[in-house]
Amino acid sequence: MPRIYLSVPHMGESEARYVADAFASNWLSTVGPNLDAFERAFSERLGRPAVALGSGTAAMHLGLRLLGVGLGDEVLVSDLTFVASVNPIRYLGAEPAFIDSDRATWMMSPALLAEALEDRARRGRLPRAVVVVHLYGQCADLDPILDACRRHDVPVLEDAAEALGATYKGRPAGSFGAVSAFSFNGNKIITTTGGGMLVAERQDQVDRARFWSTQARDPGVAYSHTDMGYNYRLSNVLAGIGRGQLQVLDERVRQRRAVAFRYRDAFADLPGLELMPQAPYGLHTNWLSCFLVDEERLGATRDQLLAALAAEDVEARPVWKPMHLQPLYRECACQGGEVAADLYRRGICLPSSSSLSSPEQDRVIDLVRRAVRHANGQ
Repeated sequence: MPRIYLSVPHMGESEARYVADAFASNWLSTVGPNLDAFERAFSERLGRPAVALGSGTAAMHLGLRLLGVGLGDEVLVSDLTFVASVNPIRYLGAEPAFIDSDRATWMMSPALLAEALEDRARRGRLPRAVVVVHLYGQCADLDPILDACRRHDVPVLEDAAEALGATYKGRPAGSFGAVSAFSFNGNKIITTTGGGMLVAERQDQVDRARFWSTQARDPGVAYSHTDMGYNYRLSNVLAGIGRGQLQVLDERVRQRRAVAFRYRDAFADLPGLELMPQAPYGLHTNWLSCFLVDEERLGATRDQLLAALAAEDVEARPVWKPMHLQPLYRECACQGGEVAADLYRRGICLPSSSSLSSPEQDRVIDLVRRAVRHANGQ
């Protein structure tokens, strides 16, 4: 049977037309009508200025630089995340320190963050910034996180790479921090095949990031440079895909949530297999359908489920391996870590594409149930 992937692109009706327009007009580089329109539409949705970049990692890098992160600084960041949330800290010569998850949400623990900030304040060495990651389509509990950071005058970067379309108390993910980063990688809820967006509180910050993203070329005819820049700008062609994708975002959110809740209902009679918490403070897009396995109650391990699905050509994955367990970052400080490690050990992400058909989802459900029965000797 055809392979079922974890999360695949899902095109609408407008993307090809916008791309064709770019070819017809010969606007194929890092300027053009699609870029302008994509940024404008994104800004209207977020209520903040935005600049389109070549990746979410580029947005993280420029966002941290806007916050003044540099050599020798410390940046506090969520422990349970993908490595792209952390690597840009090192790009700038700074050092990450990790904050464990809150078990009730899987997001950064506001209590542990407050403890970490208080400890650093006592030592007279506050971090340069805090990176709070919104995971799998759900926002962190931002009010206490932002309150703790305000008390110490530490700016917040929202890593919303996985949370476009999510809300916190009625406001969009990415509209709270000083700066925010989004990803349009091919597996995200909407895609430009590869790309990202940087959003900031102030227009001058976005203008600065846009300047850096095109090699920081000074105004004038000559190729003159007084600042360090990067080749980070999104192309007008890919922005055309983004324009069309943004138009169907709300529908993709609805479809992803439907997939997650169908799994939840199908597994309701299986003790020990529970959908990722749906925090009451906002809308969870369920970009990925994540479940937590209680081995004793289910009678099967997370790895047994992964193996059973892989044997039938169905892609499923563990939740993110925490940063404090990564060889690359094992020597870094970590506030807590036990919750993130447990979520990694027991968490599983099931196929979640917005285009996942009912028969395909039935197949995944059947394989999971069969794996549980087999593990229990039935």
